Formats: sequence, C-alpha cells, structure tokens
Amino acid sequence: MDLVDRLKGIAQQVDKLQSQIQNEQATKTAFIMPFIQAWGYDVFNPIEVHPEYTADLPGLKGEKVDYAICLNDKPIILIECKWCGDNLENPKHNSQLHRYFHSTEAKFGVLTNGIIYRFYTDTDKDNIMDDKPFFEFNVLNFDESSLNELKRFSKSNFNLDDLENVARNLLYTKEIKRVISEQLSNPCTDFVKFFVTHVYSGRMTSGVIEKFTEITQRSLKEYINERIKERLESAINNDSSSSFIQDLSPIDNLEEIITDQSDSEDNGIVTTAEELEGFYMIKSILREVVDTSRIQYKDTKAYFGINLDGKVRQTVCRLRFNERTGHKTISILDNTDFKKEATTTIENLDQIYGVAEFIKARVKYLTKDSYANQPEKV
Repeated sequence: MDLVDRLKGIAQQVDKLQSQIQNEQATKTAFIMPFIQAWGYDVFNPIEVHPEYTADLPGLKGEKVDYAICLNDKPIILIECKWCGDNLENPKHNSQLHRYFHSTEAKFGVLTNGIIYRFYTDTDKDNIMDDKPFFEFNVLNFDESSLNELKRFSKSNFNLDDLENVARNLLYTKEIKRVISEQLSNPCTDFVKFFVTHVYSGRMTSGVIEKFTEITQRSLKEYINERIKERLESAINNDSSSSFIQDLSPIDNLEEIITDQSDSEDNGIVTTAEELEGFYMIKSILREVVDTSRIQYKDTKAYFGINLDGKVRQTVCRLRFNERTGHKTISILDNTDFKKEATTTIENLDQIYGVAEFIKARVKYLTKDSYANQPEKV
C-alpha cells in the first residue's frame, strides 16, 4: 500500500471519528500515529519515533515535544500535537514548537491537530524556527502536488540537504504567490507605477495613478484569461499535449465557451480566470462519471453555474467568488429540491477537490433517466 492509499484511509478515519475525539491523546492515537506510520517510520520503535522527547532549554527543565522522528540517533523532525478540534492559528501553539525547535538539532518542526500539518524550518536564522510554515498539508484536502511534497519527508526519501533547499523554495514561492494574489485584486501604487512608466509619457500625478490602477487591474485579468484560452487551444490542437489535457480535462466546446464569455461581458458580467480555473477543475473531477462534452457553464451576476447540457435544471454546482473580499464558496444543489443548495466556504481552489465526491454524486443523480428526461421549466 503506497502513501496515497494510506492517507485516504486516514481521511476516512478522520471523517468517521472526528466528532467523537475529545482530547489530544485520542487525536494522537487515531490520526497522528497512523500518519507518521504512513511515512514509513516505525511508531512502535521508540528509538525511531520517540514520544515525549526531551527538549529542555537552558534554565527551563521538563520541556517535552510530543514526538521526535529520529535517524541515526538524532532528531530530524519534531512533531507538536494538538486536539483535532483545536485551532492551529493560536499563537501559543506556534511559540511552543518554536521553543522546542531551538533546543534540539532537528531542522524541521511540524505543528498538527491530526488533520492539518504545518511544516516549519529555519530559513531566516540557523536554529531559529521561522514564524511562517513553508508547507501545509491537509489530510482531508490534498492534491498530487502537495502529496509529492509530503513524500519528501518519508523515511525512504528523507534527504536533509535536499529538503533544506526545498523548504526555502517553498516558503519563498508561497510568499510570492501571496503577493501576486494581493496585487491582482488590489494593486498597490508602486506596482501600478511600474506599468505606468512603461506605457505613459506624461506627468505621473495622483489622478493618473488612480486611473491606471483600474486599467492595470483590468489588463491583468484580461491577460490571464487570454493565456488560459491560448493554452487550451494549443492543448486541443496538439496531440503531444496529452499531459496538459489530463490535468485540465478535455475541452470539447472551446468556441462555445468563448462565445458564452463574450455574451456575458456584453451584459456586464465578466468571467474571471479564477472561475474558469474552477470550471476546468470540476470538469476534470467529473470526467470519470460523465462525458465531459456535456459539462458547461453559465455565468450570471449572482453566481458562476456549472451544469449538464446547458440546462439550468441540471445545474451541478455554483461558484461564488468575490474578488473584492476574496470570499469563495461552492454550492451543490439538492437532489430533491432544485431551489435548495448546500454551501461550503473554500480558502483556495484546491479545496474544490475536498467536495469531489459530492459533485460526482450530484452528477450521477442528474444522469438518471427519471430526472434527466424531465421537461425544462421556463
């Protein structure tokens, strides 16, 4: 059984027992120890997985971290555990792991509640744990990319030198993505000035900056949309792009999609790159249960709807992405009452995979003859 299969088993365990787990010890036993074991470390060998590892500081005795994973009798990963219902945002949790990290030789620290695993290292100063994690893994919501990063910490793949470089790159990449996201939604003056100096020869007044802020924001969105279309057209017209097509799912009606978008823009509705990305992710999820040529979208001012065969009554789900606030939700329609929907908030698009089974279940219901053959209501 490989890592992904073990993680799926842990995810099922979390779904089943999470509401019944009432303390940290039970969280360790039910969720965290199986996770460590999935990495390939022997949780029943205290020399390899050392529980209650002593991490005393000068002048402060009795400090113990929940687990230390050791190789060659040296700690390589410290794991500080919390109850599965605990919020890892609590500053005292981070400071606790920070103390343990400083007092040992370990280069990696993990803060977890058995569901979310936050990975830390010492990018800024040697032996001083960074304030921000360089990587976060959620057992209930992970993709192939995060799985590959997690594998690097398994017993069979662990390489300290490689991991130090990977951790540094992941941290910087994460922060750069955050900055890019902020600038796309709310470009700062310096960011706008960079573009103004390249396209405008007049005097750079506050009025010019204000005008170009809106132009810059719109230009960035249009550029992203154009790049998405170009890549999709290239993937469709080039058989050698099979790996890209597998990632995004085949796009069978590109002309119709582009036409739909143009119509929406004429009505004051702008289909964003983020909405399109969400659409392609959902299309990829559904490729194993329905012909993807049937999956279409309809953008409205209230939501971005994804349906079968362009029929409103066969709506699968609705995306509501607020560009101003950054708030995102995905709503899956009720099978028995078309007017009802189950809505969940997502922090990023990858979390769409967390409701994949519900999306598939909705489509399986819609493709039943008893429902699909009902006449459309005007």
